[in-house]
Amino acid sequence: MTDPVPDQTALARLGAKVSARLADNPAIHRLPADAVELFAIPDFLTTDECTCLCAMIDAVARPSALHELDYASGFRTSYSGDLDPRDRLVADISARIDAVLGVKPAIGEPVQGQRYLQGQQFKPHNDWFYVTESYWPQERLRGGQRSWTAMAYLNAVEAGGATAFTHLGIQIEPKAGALLLWNNALPDGRPNEATLHAGLPVDRGVKYVITKWYRTRQWR
Repeated sequence: MTDPVPDQTALARLGAKVSARLADNPAIHRLPADAVELFAIPDFLTTDECTCLCAMIDAVARPSALHELDYASGFRTSYSGDLDPRDRLVADISARIDAVLGVKPAIGEPVQGQRYLQGQQFKPHNDWFYVTESYWPQERLRGGQRSWTAMAYLNAVEAGGATAFTHLGIQIEPKAGALLLWNNALPDGRPNEATLHAGLPVDRGVKYVITKWYRTRQWR
């Protein structure tokens, strides 16, 4: 028998465990959003780490795609690429994010870097997978539903480029070194529609971020 909501039990269990851990850490701030478990660490990365990561992103960035949607669709117009997991800096930062969340490294996807030039954006979307879509059987085999998202800003953008949680009415301005963390599921393990968010267009300058997504099972 399949779960009515795939991975629901695992999402509920992992969500409760991580949320409790983050709430107990005085260095981590919970943002005022009742509908989403959303946290921030202001100075997670150093200036030198941010500078190095920006250079790595420039080296691997290619036009972003989103399952069936390609760059030409205009939905996601950033450039992105996975960072080398064997690089010492990347491995260290990835492990530090794992440690903050208190999760096994095996459920984490590779760290991805994204670069947004002037006018580029990522329209409102959820990080969790829609299980009715054709891509879901493959994603279920690759590790199941996404549970938590970790996203770090690497620079201050001259103008624009905020992260907008559209259902919450919250816009978070990029601040170099800051790490955002949010649970993509509700406490009962169902996908949380209120996590809908957008990377607003960059009006001036460039925006760099790294993102690491976590599954419910081992990433393959």
